[in-house]
Amino acid sequence: MSETKSEAVLTGGCHCGAIRYQVSAMPFASDYCHCDICKQTTGSVVGAWMDFKVEQVTWLKGKVKEYESSEFVRRGFCEHCGSSLTFRDTRHASYFTLTVTSLDDASKVQPTYHIYTDDQLPWLKIDDNARRYRQGQTKE
Repeated sequence: MSETKSEAVLTGGCHCGAIRYQVSAMPFASDYCHCDICKQTTGSVVGAWMDFKVEQVTWLKGKVKEYESSEFVRRGFCEHCGSSLTFRDTRHASYFTLTVTSLDDASKVQPTYHIYTDDQLPWLKIDDNARRYRQGQTKE
């Protein structure tokens, strides 16, 4: 992840303001994740994620605290307020994933597909035309 400033397309950060970032492009993908781990770590019924190339993400203030949530996944959060911010798959080192809801204006990015719909809560009704994957979708 870059540490130098570039022209921001999107900006965001954690709830308390200890962590701030900007990205220099719109995400190349964005999804709703229904997996049990995303639900638990985000405290929501679904996680909303957006994917960037590592060099498109610039940290302006603070650092995420990461932990290993599964064999290949590192999840990042603010150690002060607990906001869920990042997801990294170590098998795809050139990609970096941020929570859509950490954006200053989350309405600027709308996920286009759902993953792990086998884990979707039965009472959650979704009325959109986004593509659905019963499990994950492999990044290419």
